[in-house]
Amino acid sequence: METLTKPTVIRAKNALAAKTQETEQADDAQIQAALKASGAIPEHIAIIMDGNGRWAARRGEMRVSGHNAGVQSVRDTVEACAQLGVKYLTLYAFSTENWKRPKSEVSALMQLLIQALRKETKTLHENDIKLNAIGNIFALPPNVRKELQEAMELTRHNARMTLSLALSYSGRWEIMQATKRIAEEVKAGRLNPDDITDEVFERHLATYGMPHPDLLIRTSGEFRISNFLLWQLAYTEIHITDCYWPDFRRDKLYEAIRDFQRRERRFGMTSEQLAALTNPLHQANPQC
Repeated sequence: METLTKPTVIRAKNALAAKTQETEQADDAQIQAALKASGAIPEHIAIIMDGNGRWAARRGEMRVSGHNAGVQSVRDTVEACAQLGVKYLTLYAFSTENWKRPKSEVSALMQLLIQALRKETKTLHENDIKLNAIGNIFALPPNVRKELQEAMELTRHNARMTLSLALSYSGRWEIMQATKRIAEEVKAGRLNPDDITDEVFERHLATYGMPHPDLLIRTSGEFRISNFLLWQLAYTEIHITDCYWPDFRRDKLYEAIRDFQRRERRFGMTSEQLAALTNPLHQANPQC
């Protein structure tokens, strides 16, 4: 019987791993094709990435280990969204309230952000993904701002998908900033108060130019929106999963999209009105 050498065993293991990866990728492509065929894919998905600390605590680890583990969830989610044809993905990465956390945790989060930007920006660029940021970016440490601005500059012409990181962000902060800018325009005589409409207000928001989210996903089972995109989420479908963010992978994303596809988005109208808009024959002959 032939004795297997260590290099032979390593080659066999690598070949098996490559074959397994190919099979998994083929299976995933089939799942994505079925998902696209079953209904509309959300144009804009927003995610509240929650549960990193509790994930770590259950393992008897420091909270920062949960944040580190969550990076892989971001990577897999971004890749899957781009493959599905999602045009906008907005991730709630760091809220204005998160500054209240222990300084050691905040510092670790900032370092993790720098590391992730340095490691992932090239991949984003190669996959035609534009990186964007919303929030009070000037509140971030200078070294974080530098890495962020360089990454955004490199990817600014990319068009496949826009990945927005909400950093030092809160919905109330955004609305207050928009209100102040509008007040300044009124005071300067450039804007008449009677001309202030939803569209005018939208132009002063950090998300101007992006459609409102079609789907909001929140991990960790919490039933609240935590000061995230308060203006934009008015008619967004919400999906709650008990899964902690570090355990979130594309299979959970697919579950959320299937849930979204089962919803009837009425935007204040009745089912009959929607049917008439989407089917002119229904409007002409309600008995059809």
